[in-house]
Order: sequence, then structure tokens, then C-alpha cells
Amino acid sequence: SFLTVKEAAEDVNSTFEYQQKINKFARNVSRITELKEETEVKRKQLQNLEDACNDILLADDDCLMIPYQIDVFISLSQNESQEMLEEAKKNWQEETDALESRMSYTKFASNINLEADEN
Repeated sequence: SFLTVKEAAEDVNSTFEYQQKINKFARNVSRITELKEETEVKRKQLQNLEDACNDILLADDDCLMIPYQIDVFISLSQNESQEMLEEAKKNWQEETDALESRMSYTKFASNINLEADEN
């Protein structure tokens, strides 16, 4: 059973289309993996900020100057430190939320059915 030239051309086109979809899927899976890793880093940094906020709340001395690292170390009062940490925490949470929303899964056409391993 030999293919006609027209059938062979259609087969090549559909194979090329499938390959393009598979390549796009692979790129998306790779990007999702990168976003998951980046989100995990941001979650850990957010947890560190939350821990710092809790430590400041537990501090007894309001006059205590607390070192805070941005690009340099500065000394702040307890209230100033708390405000800066809360602002940083809010920013990290927004960035983490944005990353998670970008990771939403986009389905391909019904003629390709591949699933990424969630591990």
C-alpha cells in the first residue's frame, strides 16, 4: 500500500504540526518547572520574612535598634523594622501569587494528549 504524493504531503504536514505541538508542550513544561522552582524560592523567602516579623513582635524592648538588610545594613526601631518587613512580605506575596498564576496549565488541541509528571 503505497501513498500517493498528495497523501504523503498531508502526512508530512500533519507530522510537522504534531511535532510543533510536542515542541510547544515541552517548552511549556520546562517553563512551568522553572516557575515552580522560582515560586518555591519566593515561598522560602516569604517564610523568612514572616519569621522575622514574629521575632520583632516578641522583642520586649521597643527602643532596641534592629539591623535590617536591603542592599546595605541599617538600624531601625522596632516599629520601623516591622513596617519594612510587612511591606517586603506583601511584595514577596504579590510576586509569588503572580508566578503561581503564570503556572496555570494550558491545554492543547484535543488531537494531542500529553500530561506532565507532577513530581
